Amino acid sequence: MTNTLKISLKPNEKIYINGAVIRVDRKVTIELMNDVQFLLEGHVIQADQASTPLRQLYFIVQVMLINPAGADDAREMFRRSLPLLIASFEDAEICSALKQIDRMVGEDHIYEALKAIRSLYPLERRALGGNDDVLGAPRPLAVGASY
Repeated sequence: MTNTLKISLKPNEKIYINGAVIRVDRKVTIELMNDVQFLLEGHVIQADQASTPLRQLYFIVQVMLINPAGADDAREMFRRSLPLLIASFEDAEICSALKQIDRMVGEDHIYEALKAIRSLYPLERRALGGNDDVLGAPRPLAVGASY
């Protein structure tokens, strides 16, 4: 058995575990005793929040974790969009990290990939001239719905 992980949740907070959405009605600590794919509510973004290239990539990868029924479509979208995204950034650190994220997704380490994408947001902000909303009005994405 691998290491266990304890997560504390606040009342009415949600956690997404292996595609299941769990909401707690009071403060609770849960212990995950085996390897699971999970995402805390605070790390979930809605489609209309995917306003930059990396946030769109995050949304696509997020779908793989919290919507198993749409995971194959999201994975295909990831495979099509990643090379274009790498080509669009001149920042070597971002490009290198995107290649590592590709490896993580390929190895089904979705949570780690999401964490790595989030860590690139400050670099993306700098590369985009400080603009967090470069795509303007939100456009609907082809994969998934809001959660």
